[in-house]
Amino acid sequence: MRVNIPYGGSIVTVDVPEANLAGMVRPNPAPSTDEEAVLRNALANPVGSPPLDGFFDRSAPLVIIVNDAMRPTPTARVLRHVHDVVRGMPDVQLIVATGTHRRPTDAELDRILGDLRAFYGPRTVVHDARKPEEHTSVGVTSRGNEILLDTRVTEASNLLIIGSVEPHYFAGYTGGRKSLLPGVAAFESIERNHAFAMDPASRPGALEGNPVSEDMVDAARLVRDKRIFTIMTVLDSEHRTCYAAAGDIEGAFASAVGDARSVFEVSVPAEVDVVVAVATPPLDIDLYQSHKALEHGRLALREDGILILVSECREGVGERSYIDFLERFDSPRAALGVLEESYRFGHHKVAHIADMACRNSIWAVTSLEDPAVLESVFMSPFASLQNALDEAITRTGPGARVLFLMDASVTVPRLP
Repeated sequence: MRVNIPYGGSIVTVDVPEANLAGMVRPNPAPSTDEEAVLRNALANPVGSPPLDGFFDRSAPLVIIVNDAMRPTPTARVLRHVHDVVRGMPDVQLIVATGTHRRPTDAELDRILGDLRAFYGPRTVVHDARKPEEHTSVGVTSRGNEILLDTRVTEASNLLIIGSVEPHYFAGYTGGRKSLLPGVAAFESIERNHAFAMDPASRPGALEGNPVSEDMVDAARLVRDKRIFTIMTVLDSEHRTCYAAAGDIEGAFASAVGDARSVFEVSVPAEVDVVVAVATPPLDIDLYQSHKALEHGRLALREDGILILVSECREGVGERSYIDFLERFDSPRAALGVLEESYRFGHHKVAHIADMACRNSIWAVTSLEDPAVLESVFMSPFASLQNALDEAITRTGPGARVLFLMDASVTVPRLP
């Protein structure tokens, strides 16, 4: 059977024996709705909050917090819906919440701001977590994490947060509280928060009992004295807004998560021998971001199975901290032993990859020029997906069951 796989802006076709094909899994179908109507309805019916019109103190400045290019959030389309309110404010500043990610390129800012860049462009600043002098402490969470946020946020009395809600491999779901921590937090606050990702309770789709998520919630509550209005979108597999919720930062997030679960959490009947985890834009940008696809892929894979990552990685490896750590070791088990001693930023990713490599074989089809990079993180490079599939079926036997996770970065398989 021929299967079409999106890769690098085009389609790669592979042949899989029909007897071996366990399925092609992607997000659940979302309702066919008018995106503009969805956004209008969310703004007209805010959760736990008065309507946006009249919500803010119009005598005080407004800070808008938006996602960076690593999320497919339809920021420009949301901005059009709130623009009449925003342009009536006396002073407006827009902050791109990068967390620890790189700055957006000029082309990415075009996509983020859309046809309103002429208005928002001069008002836009990019958060830089690694400039401690640009952050102010707002308090300490119940887990002892001192939260330092971008001073432009701490000095604002009006906050408008625009985000999207989708699965996250250790925070449970993106969105809501995540726009503040890690979005506009200082590196040291982010590092302390991400250390909780070493806890097994920090996993895809999990919120209750998830220490990473609960620390983020605590951080957001430290600034509840401000006027905060949020708009959270849920996108389908074509990046169209199928659901949205607006209003209170916790209430709107909870509402959007309920809708997101119906889209992104997909039932699979049983574990399989081989999972092909396809990372799609924008999370196929580099190896660091592509790791999310592996985390979801492993949920449907049997012990000692083969996990095949398909990701262009057009900008290389991305954040190198986990690579620099792993390449010091001859085996993933040796790396896990050292990780028990202390935590540094990126170790959560190191631990997840090392644990995965102890349990499964990880193969990768990418455009990375140096295959040694993949080998240093215990992944076997393959020149083509067809070669990887043929080899995987040969190794696991003629009865091998192969599952294609077609949008693995946001699709969470659920077993019975």
